[in-house]
Amino acid sequence: KTTTMVCLPYPTFLKSPTSSPDALSLSAVGRARIHPQADDKSYQQIVSKCIQQSQVPEDTKENKQTRKKHMKQGVQLASDFLSLQLNLDVSIVDVEIVLSATDMVESDGCLACCFLDAGCQYIVVQVQGEEGLTRALEAIEVSRLPRERIVLDYQLPPDQEFVQQVTDVSSQVGTICVKMSDGSCTDLLQKIATWEQKTKLAVEISNDTVQSTKLNELVSRVSKAMGEDKGSIALVDPTAEQLGLAFAACMKTDRNDGLYTTVVCTRSNEALGLVYSSKESIVAALQCGRGVYYSRSRNGLWRKGDTSGHYQTLHRIDVDCDGDALRFTVTQNGDDIKAFCHLNTLTCWGEPRGIRHLEGTLQQRLVNAPAGSYTKRLFEDETLLRDKLVEEAQELSEPGSKQDVAGELADVLYFAMVRATKAGVSIDDAVMELDRRAKKVTRRQGDSKAFRIKAGEEIL
Repeated sequence: KTTTMVCLPYPTFLKSPTSSPDALSLSAVGRARIHPQADDKSYQQIVSKCIQQSQVPEDTKENKQTRKKHMKQGVQLASDFLSLQLNLDVSIVDVEIVLSATDMVESDGCLACCFLDAGCQYIVVQVQGEEGLTRALEAIEVSRLPRERIVLDYQLPPDQEFVQQVTDVSSQVGTICVKMSDGSCTDLLQKIATWEQKTKLAVEISNDTVQSTKLNELVSRVSKAMGEDKGSIALVDPTAEQLGLAFAACMKTDRNDGLYTTVVCTRSNEALGLVYSSKESIVAALQCGRGVYYSRSRNGLWRKGDTSGHYQTLHRIDVDCDGDALRFTVTQNGDDIKAFCHLNTLTCWGEPRGIRHLEGTLQQRLVNAPAGSYTKRLFEDETLLRDKLVEEAQELSEPGSKQDVAGELADVLYFAMVRATKAGVSIDDAVMELDRRAKKVTRRQGDSKAFRIKAGEEIL
């Protein structure tokens, strides 16, 4: 039997995720859907910029440059909208954004590409009115996106006609979203259980259509029906308590105390330590956006950092493939030292190795370097650091044995990390940027830059 990932609930925000303190950290379950308000000035600026981009022909070099300029401006506006206005970390959270089919068509697909380049994982197109499906499919066609990045959102529970429509559009969209209510529950669960389409299902559940006392039970039943990686579950404007308890309802544990084994990791997936979580601690973590666990010795919640000052910023909570263990992805903080362990080390397995050890050493050298330190010299001499970066990169580019390349790569990593540490940039910052870039759909031509090559040759 093939083991698949557990289907877990995530929030869909009809209101802004910053509309209440309780909603700020709900996206830490790893996924969130947002509905930009039509009268939001920031959102309208993005739409206008994308329409402006689409109206520039690509017939001359000058026009191509103008179009590229508009594209970059639009992506920057969208990035600011997502991170600053909505407080979403798109590098680690899979963000779905609901876009107007009309805006997508008027921008010739530039709006959808803009938000994916800004870090969104999915574009959601709603089917509204009698001409809704036709209009939505037109918007999808002009956007020219990979099908797995598109969600088609139906506003009604599915009927027999819906099943046929899914079959018709399965080659164009990766996910179909449908509404679940008390009245449609049984029928929809049957459809999920027998679902054989290559298009996935996203089931949206609202407190307006489902009794709150039945929410966890219903989410659990849908999760089990989705057992073969058939889709996902979206909860409309949930509280931290509703989302946390629904999240836990999709898990299992064979422990007599009902706790979940929890691995705490950095942004680059380094394990900091092993702890335990309860339903209540999951809710508490989502409420405050920090690492909160269950202490077996204290028989209660353990808010990491309340005593030591070594608190954690929570980025994401994941469940393993068997549905019985958690992973908390965090940034470890601390005024004096960034330590997860009570022995004042970053991890509970002693001092780190490799590039993380290098990072720690460089951070120490920046503050207190011993006499004659070469690293200190690099920190203080920008020209020397620049020259060494260019020199080592040039040596890495030359053909050599596997051992030679490994040695030159280590040299480049050392000098690059000196540059990063001086600028206050961490390994996790670089990981965050790599994860964000992986979500882009617009690709650059990637030719070398003559002026950069000339500058490097002058240094060498």
